[in-house]
Amino acid sequence: MKKLFLLLAAVLTMVGAQAQHAGGDVSLLTRYEQNGATYYDVNGKRITNMLAYFKQQGWTLLRVRLFVDPSQASSADKGQGVIQDLDYVKALGARIKAAGFKLMLDFHYSDSWADPAKQYTPAAWVGQYDAELNTTLYNYTRDCLQAMVDAGATPDYIQTGNEISYGMLWGAQGASSLKKCYYNNDANWPRFTTLLKSAGKACREVCPNAKIVIHTERVGNINVMDQIYTRIGDAGVDYDVIGLSYYPYYHGFLPQLENALVRLSRYSDKEVMIVETGYYHNYQPENISFDYSATYPISDDGQLAFTNALIETCKKFKQVNGILWWWPEANEKGLDWNTKRVTDQWYNAGLWDNSTGRARKAVAALGTYAGWNTIVGDVNGDGVVDITDINAVVNQVMTAAGQYDEKCDINGDGVVDVSDINAVVNIVING
Repeated sequence: MKKLFLLLAAVLTMVGAQAQHAGGDVSLLTRYEQNGATYYDVNGKRITNMLAYFKQQGWTLLRVRLFVDPSQASSADKGQGVIQDLDYVKALGARIKAAGFKLMLDFHYSDSWADPAKQYTPAAWVGQYDAELNTTLYNYTRDCLQAMVDAGATPDYIQTGNEISYGMLWGAQGASSLKKCYYNNDANWPRFTTLLKSAGKACREVCPNAKIVIHTERVGNINVMDQIYTRIGDAGVDYDVIGLSYYPYYHGFLPQLENALVRLSRYSDKEVMIVETGYYHNYQPENISFDYSATYPISDDGQLAFTNALIETCKKFKQVNGILWWWPEANEKGLDWNTKRVTDQWYNAGLWDNSTGRARKAVAALGTYAGWNTIVGDVNGDGVVDITDINAVVNQVMTAAGQYDEKCDINGDGVVDVSDINAVVNIVING
């Protein structure tokens, strides 16, 4: 047994095998519920607990965005769903964790939408020199994470910025000079990577078990995407997951995503997640870059077919371990448009029909991605084979003699013994 525990100590820091996650960014779920939206399953049966329904569909990971001070956002942005302050996010995050999901916290580091076109510094931080801004970012990230932990909403994944393809915290909206980062231009990159390090430091201190996600949306321009991760890697930024936005109507058809994933395979020590995706089931707008409707019609069945094709594409890559649908909960059914609407326009790339309130077929299809590659050795069911699973098997062997636990029978021989300990240790070491 002494040799066994020495072996356990040797694998404490090794990376275990990873499970696949499926889910979505449900940042507006609370507001839809509060305003009285009515949700139904695909057969027309009323859904009374949306989190339980997500769970039934096989979803495992939910994402929530956080703005610094959304009260500062414009009326137009508020009408698009910019409402998520810390109190809102703590409450929704606690519900998500209590329901048994993994939680991804998406820091926008802005008072409103942060994306490739706008990464404006929060009003309260405008005017700070870079050194002061780094301290502010570190303190803000640390304090928010501690508040989440205290609220029972400890995140499992943390995005230190949202779609930060061209940097973040550029300066005040309307400023004459913004601190953006561009392809093949060294300006502002040291500043950007230092900011990422400050945010990451807070993540490691408060949530040491969480994985840090660096989120971009340059699937449509693979060279730009590749250079972003090369630059932050060369700068020594500490992170775990490459997070991608992939919307086929903006970024190109599925072969484009596959080419991007091939390129990212050279970052072999990083996981890859599609942290935002979507496809229209109704009323696709005209201002899109790519029209996929000849292959995947704008309909319930077309959205389903796209979802299945996306899943099959992601299954080709061992590094990819998550697909999250953006704004799946969009549903104005049952809401008075004049007094209770959640947003000022319908979003028809979600997973519910705004007219009928019925779930789209893609809800269940998406859930099939979670755990499609079932992980032998994941005794505690957390999606990772690591030291906690080794301890569980050891405990079963040492303290539960004569009792059979199928989850601990790693080699499937009908007995839980030292050979199962060896088997789970081997999984952790070799992946």
